[in-house]
Amino acid sequence: MVIGAMVALHRYADHQGLARITFLSLAIFLVLRYIHWRILFTITFVDPLSLLAALTLLVAEFYGIFVFLLNVFVSARPVQRQATTTSSREKNKLPNVDVFIPSYNEGIELLRVTLIAAREIHYPKEKLRIYLLDDGGTHNKRHQPDQTKSLAAWLRRHQLKKLCRELGVQYMTRHQNDHAKAGNMNAALPHTHGDLILILDADHVPTVDFLEKTVHYFIEDEKLFLVQTPHFFVNPDPIEKNLDLFQKMPSENHMFYSTIQPGLDFWGGSFFCGSAAILRRKALLENNGFSGETITEDAETALTLHSKGWRSCYLKYPLISGLQPETFSSFMVQRMRWAQGMVQLFLLKNPLKMKGLSWPQKLCYLSNMSYWFFPFARMIFVFAPAAFLVFGLQIYAATAGDILIYTVPYIVALLMASSYMYRKVRWNFISNIYETMQSLHSFNAVMAVLKNPRSPKFGVTPKSETLDEDFISPLARPFYWMVAATAFITLLGLWRFYAIPEERSLIAFALFWSSYNFLLYTASLGALMERRQRRTNPRLPAGFEATIWLNDGAFKLPVIVEDISVGGTNISLTPQHAEQVKAGDRVTLHGINPATGKPFDLPIEVVARWEAGKRTAFGSRFASENSNQYRDIILLAHGDSRRWLKWSENRAPDPGIIKSTLHLSKISIIYICRYLVLFIINPMIGWLISFIKGKPPTTGTSNNQVKQ
Repeated sequence: MVIGAMVALHRYADHQGLARITFLSLAIFLVLRYIHWRILFTITFVDPLSLLAALTLLVAEFYGIFVFLLNVFVSARPVQRQATTTSSREKNKLPNVDVFIPSYNEGIELLRVTLIAAREIHYPKEKLRIYLLDDGGTHNKRHQPDQTKSLAAWLRRHQLKKLCRELGVQYMTRHQNDHAKAGNMNAALPHTHGDLILILDADHVPTVDFLEKTVHYFIEDEKLFLVQTPHFFVNPDPIEKNLDLFQKMPSENHMFYSTIQPGLDFWGGSFFCGSAAILRRKALLENNGFSGETITEDAETALTLHSKGWRSCYLKYPLISGLQPETFSSFMVQRMRWAQGMVQLFLLKNPLKMKGLSWPQKLCYLSNMSYWFFPFARMIFVFAPAAFLVFGLQIYAATAGDILIYTVPYIVALLMASSYMYRKVRWNFISNIYETMQSLHSFNAVMAVLKNPRSPKFGVTPKSETLDEDFISPLARPFYWMVAATAFITLLGLWRFYAIPEERSLIAFALFWSSYNFLLYTASLGALMERRQRRTNPRLPAGFEATIWLNDGAFKLPVIVEDISVGGTNISLTPQHAEQVKAGDRVTLHGINPATGKPFDLPIEVVARWEAGKRTAFGSRFASENSNQYRDIILLAHGDSRRWLKWSENRAPDPGIIKSTLHLSKISIIYICRYLVLFIINPMIGWLISFIKGKPPTTGTSNNQVKQ
């Protein structure tokens, strides 16, 4: 009856009122009903090892239910703020704004794009100052003993100072690199004077309307210290790229920025995410700058200022375009920093003990911190079936009827609640690949923090990586062992299912569980097959009309700009117009920039042609001749926030349990077959060929085979 009521209410997933609260309350009822049964009836003493294994599994389930209940609390009433612009009355009160762009090891061209875009933000120029905070050219780095690194730091400093002079922005560095990013920004605070500070990562390119849509919140509320906006990424993360999921499903971070942050905002707990945010200088000075006790200076700063009575808000409107890590190794550098930082924050500044926070705020922070303990629970859930199927331990004292009455409704309630809260922002089973892949490497990282909370060091995420060839991630080895382990557990479970008929109900449950683990790890293998990535600037969907001028404007042909990057663009023409254009032509692209409403004229060189349905497409590269044209290219590629909003809203929602399971199974089968070909079939064929030719066979897999 409860599940039937939940099915009836599921259609009201977007409602924020009674229907939502009722649905989530019904899900909580089934979850609490399950855990009550688990505690009272499924833990029995058979032998010490069985009891220990049963209690370990129960603790992992407790953790999962605890995180679920916190997520339901956070997501109960998400705030949907409207992206309004500054009113004419408020324009007379506009505060001065400093833009901080912290940098460490990013490339010059990447920084050039972000600096130019920041300079072109729509705001009174006398009230806007741009600062590049260079932590890669500090005094300590320039005078380090390693001459090669010292010379690189001197060269970087010289190049960046020259770039800043060209663009009319201010270059800053400091003596040493204490406290990483927080220390870098704190060093700039005494030398700047803006009322508000806009923080942008080096690879976060702002749209022209960033300040127009955010500054008015500070004018309306004097106790507001933060306006945070989403981190919107225009390139796939390595898992999306390697599994070919980009633009087919919502990005993994989309759930946090589209559902969790708005939920935190309702309780006054939305927090600083390190970039794409504006902070009030007065609040920062009261805090002695950005907090730097942990390696997550952003959440720590927000936590401290919330405890001092300052308020925050979250605007769910993408106003930057950023880049994600290109390789799984870089991805894990970033995620392990997040995991270690949030666990650090929990241990050193436990929100439950902090004075000044409201109880909803305490629970909001606790929800985000407790999530990062998932590697422990994930590893327990992976090996729990082995305790029963391999070692015969009695870890779950239940009959088939018990499982149908209690366990199945519990699992259904969790899946339905997840779909209800996050249907538009995540694919249920596919998103579990992320946790599975992170858990193996994050486990040791979190353990290191538990042993010594002050041990972690800030690791900078590599930016703008290019990959010249396909290869298998150097972090793949543990996954081979996990695939082998889950395969062994599953095969042994199949044998026990036929060999021990009287235990088939429990064996079937454990076998299903182990098979799911096997699917997750085999699907993870695909994400470890790194694909070639030669394009530094990702092509971004555009879809606006323009014209190309041939022969100095003698011929004007209508085109659609299909996609665009700082390096080039793809345009499409009707077949009759396409006959007048050929590869190698140099033409002028003319139109009105959707971001600024101003005309642009950009020289482009056509380099490729192909048929795209009813239209003919041409790939081209920009041939900008001066700084004004380069500025127009950047604004055309990155300046329009409406494109990012449309792009984020067009991601496909969760296709449902059955389709997600089928998709997961498909990925698993495809990549198991590819690995079999790569590591078994190809070497066998090579051995046979060598044997037939009478040459001594080689062992192992060649580099060419790995690349293939």
